[in-house]
Amino acid sequence: MTILSELERKVLWLAVWMIHHANHVRGSEDGLKVGGHQASSASASTLMTALYFQILRPEDRVAVKPHASPVFHAIQYLFGKQTLEQLQNFRGYRGAQSYPSRTKDIDDVDFSTGSVGLGVAQTLFSSLVQDYVRAKGWIADRPKGRMIALLGDAEMDEGNIFEALLEGWKHGLRNTWWVVDYNRQSLDAVVREGLWQRFESIFRNFGWDVVILKHGTLQKAAFEEEGGEKLRSWIDACPNQLYSALTFQGGAAWRRRLLDDLGDQGPVTRLVEKRSDEDLAALMANLGGHDLASIVDAFEQARGHDRPTCFIAYTIKGFGLPLAGHKDNHAGLMTPAQVEALRQAMGVRQGREWDMFEGLACDEAAIRSYLASSPFAQAATRRHKAPAVSVPAQIPWRAQVSMSTQQGFGLLMHEIAKSDSEFAKRVVTTSPDVTVSTNLGAWVNRRGLFARGGQADLFREERIPSTFNWTFSPSGQHFELGISEMNLFTMLSALGLSHSLHGERLLPVGTLYDPFIERGLDALNYACYQDARFILAATPSGVTLAPEGGAHQSIATPLIGMAQDGLAAFEPAYVDELAVILRWAFDYMQRSGEAEPDDQTWLRDRTGGSVYLRLSTRSVEQPSRQMEDMLARAIVDGAYWLREPGPNAAVVIAYSGAVAPEAVQALGLMAGDRRDVGLLAVTSADRLNAGWSAAARARQYGHPRATSHVERLLAGLPASCALVTVLDGHPATLAWLGSVHGHRTRALGVEHFGQTGTIADLYRHYGIDAQGIMAAAQSVSAGRPLRHLGSAA
Repeated sequence: MTILSELERKVLWLAVWMIHHANHVRGSEDGLKVGGHQASSASASTLMTALYFQILRPEDRVAVKPHASPVFHAIQYLFGKQTLEQLQNFRGYRGAQSYPSRTKDIDDVDFSTGSVGLGVAQTLFSSLVQDYVRAKGWIADRPKGRMIALLGDAEMDEGNIFEALLEGWKHGLRNTWWVVDYNRQSLDAVVREGLWQRFESIFRNFGWDVVILKHGTLQKAAFEEEGGEKLRSWIDACPNQLYSALTFQGGAAWRRRLLDDLGDQGPVTRLVEKRSDEDLAALMANLGGHDLASIVDAFEQARGHDRPTCFIAYTIKGFGLPLAGHKDNHAGLMTPAQVEALRQAMGVRQGREWDMFEGLACDEAAIRSYLASSPFAQAATRRHKAPAVSVPAQIPWRAQVSMSTQQGFGLLMHEIAKSDSEFAKRVVTTSPDVTVSTNLGAWVNRRGLFARGGQADLFREERIPSTFNWTFSPSGQHFELGISEMNLFTMLSALGLSHSLHGERLLPVGTLYDPFIERGLDALNYACYQDARFILAATPSGVTLAPEGGAHQSIATPLIGMAQDGLAAFEPAYVDELAVILRWAFDYMQRSGEAEPDDQTWLRDRTGGSVYLRLSTRSVEQPSRQMEDMLARAIVDGAYWLREPGPNAAVVIAYSGAVAPEAVQALGLMAGDRRDVGLLAVTSADRLNAGWSAAARARQYGHPRATSHVERLLAGLPASCALVTVLDGHPATLAWLGSVHGHRTRALGVEHFGQTGTIADLYRHYGIDAQGIMAAAQSVSAGRPLRHLGSAA
């Protein structure tokens, strides 16, 4: 415990110095405050010291409280997994990150954190994924890891945490620890009284063990003295604000208050008076979350079972620092004079602030030996690599004369479900209570729902007719979730990191209604930031879902697909396009190569990523054609000519998704009045735009011949040609096409909330029907009036 206490001091010093160096020592070009959260780091330093140096095993995974990032980096530095250069550049360009990041940091980050609450929930779903891969027999020879979250008490205000708790209860969660850094201070103020009781009640109701670490060893010893029980009662009843204020004021203030409240009672007065101001301050600050012996003992006991456990650890924000307890300390920084005083108190010589073992009372060799023998340090690497799963050259499907892309998605998934291949075994699906209405029902009928224990479909056993077989078993390949889009995206994040966290490749597919992407957008962004890999099928979409009205009709999601890093977005019109895209997506999501761009599209396809499919319930007539390799490549690259324009083209219609019939109809009606009209099928505005931007950057930096796919597609159009773009979504999605070669453009789409009606009603209302397309074409192109404009033909 002596060495562990010394390491606690060193971790605190390194975290404080790292932040101080970034704000007061390192040069600043812009004069902005760098920040770094010294007080929040200090409140977690004891807990993290105990976890990393004593408790954790290599198979355990941790989501670190975002504001404790400096403590994490300091611990990794002592383990030799973080460099001095990174620490010296904390919060600088390519330095140690403000909040732990799987993709930006070089040290051993398990889960990215930053948007509070998301990393916490990620540990819960990662535990469920661990159970999934174990149930398949893939990691039976490996020890079970604990999924651990260190979170601030104010972080518990995030609603996604409670959504996750409910889902964990449904799935029999285990091997999960949440350690609440209960410093009773949020960003702005001190938290409400009795919050810990609410936490305890919530967790117990969801089947968790709750361990409360309130009093440290010094306090427990004092309670055994004469008058100790009165001191305990006073501490337990003390309001949070008062405790914080007295902590900031120090030993003399504690003495005055305790004697005012408890003095002249003989034993209590003696208990207080026998201690110096410094000793009294140390006693009152000796809460459970700052007592290594109590923390280690609690963690060791919890290792003896697999029940989910919440530790409520009382701490002091700013513990050990002059900021301790002050309600404004969240964004506060210690002054240079305060840091200098701390340096001297820590025994750190000037110029040796970064030395790993400077100022420690224990022998350096003993500390090195302790670090090397720490259980957590025994694995050479904790990030696994799983081999890619071979994807079939084609996903077969049975064409129908008229189909929707949502229907086609269900048929394609059903074809995969029929297979006994390793590829089919690695596919896992999940949906927030919309499995059937997003056409995953046939997949589930064949592959079953996952649960660690079996659960029969009682409707089936009672011989009640039903289209679907809802049987749960360890062999199932579908996670059925409740109605929570946050949970869906967090689950996809956990499934999509299985290859790295658990060493087993999964091919996750999630479905939801397209408008509700926005409801879970923070969790989707978080999943992509972690570089999780998955396919997201969002359906139905747009005002094409006409009878449902504005609440279920998406507008902005195509723009989200374009803007979201790590997510390739597609909106096919036809099922043969979808079949090509889906097959490509299963391969793309497994790639992890270097980021060199493809010399044809200038897309970074070798790095891989996740894929978003924006689908529709609208049934459209399917083209009868052979899927040639060139066409398939163009579909994946983002666009192809459904009708190639002639050399004197006056107008080109560029469409995406479900409005294909209107685009085709408009082309036919105007063909007699406009020369060489072309029809461009855009399957991915996202990839077209990304390739165009990348090629422009390449030309800027010395590759003059770099040409993107969209530049080649539009290169043959005369300067006088006009473009009309149209989709069931925000018109800005395709409006940029005119900028590729400087063509006049009229962008059509939906900009305002929808309403109920028929597809024809709403397309006409928003001007995305054939007549609206023709009116736009007439407004931007030269020539005689279009004869069929205004005609019902």
